[in-house]
Amino acid sequence: MTQEERMEFIKFAIEMLGGPTKASNTLGVSNGTVHAWIKAGRISDIDKARMVSEQTGCDLNILRTLS
Repeated sequence: MTQEERMEFIKFAIEMLGGPTKASNTLGVSNGTVHAWIKAGRISDIDKARMVSEQTGCDLNILRTLS
């Protein structure tokens, strides 16, 4: 999976939560953190990634991928 594809996957998962602002409120993080995840193409916090996975059905391994 390319960096661009990872970014799109994270963006898709965040949109499934209602967008960056709603996702940040739901997950208890700042809006900037959510945008950083999208830009990085991964959710660095395992607990937050697990929450996103549980709420969206998105694959946890892809949400957390390092490469």
